[in-house]
Amino acid sequence: MSTVTYECQGGVALAVIDRASARNAINADVRDGVRSAFEQFAADEAARVLVLASQGPVFCAGGDLAEMAALGTAMIPRDYVPSIRDVAGCDKPVIAAVQGAALGGGFWLAQECDLVIAADDARFAISEAKWGRGAPWAAPLLPLLGPRAALELMATAEPVDAHRAYELGLVNHVVPAAELRERALQFAAHIAGLAPLSVAASVRMTREYRMQTAGPLADASWEMWRPVYESADAQEGPRAFAEKRPPQWQGR
Repeated sequence: MSTVTYECQGGVALAVIDRASARNAINADVRDGVRSAFEQFAADEAARVLVLASQGPVFCAGGDLAEMAALGTAMIPRDYVPSIRDVAGCDKPVIAAVQGAALGGGFWLAQECDLVIAADDARFAISEAKWGRGAPWAAPLLPLLGPRAALELMATAEPVDAHRAYELGLVNHVVPAAELRERALQFAAHIAGLAPLSVAASVRMTREYRMQTAGPLADASWEMWRPVYESADAQEGPRAFAEKRPPQWQGR
């Protein structure tokens, strides 16, 4: 079975990450599956809105640290987490339906979507500081959250719950966990029923605003974080995770 499934009904497409046994952590199969789903959505003339969801109690626990440890992954590529913005010519909206934890790369994946519906049990965290990894992808969050709120998320690696995420503007709506998938699909169906050219222009304008407000920082951040990725600590974090022990930081 595919790690990510895709289906479309009534103008609403649904892509589901199905790696619940690993808390839907992002490995090569998940990355390839989500990219394929985005490309299929872009090419699907019947699909006007896509809901990105996942199986199990966790949306996405982040990058697969066990895979990183096995591969000795250093600097991750900028497209490590798939983005609908990387699909040429796609100006249709993507909604993330987030339940449980969205940590590190899972947070990144949710924020690459245009809209976010969160279950009331959702938690969001930039958890890289726990594992010696980097978060250059978080640069667009600074104009959204302000520098102090963004720094707290990055420097403490502590999660915020769904209601705090709503207050910060990270999510659009908070709904009961048992109703998440249904409510996300209803939200998508409402958008799919509106004038498609108007929706597409709204999507283009919003994505362009996000890129322009991050400005040169969005590019410079990848070089700022390179020494972190290339450090001994960056290898120690995933290795400690794989060996189920606390990391031993060296600061180099």
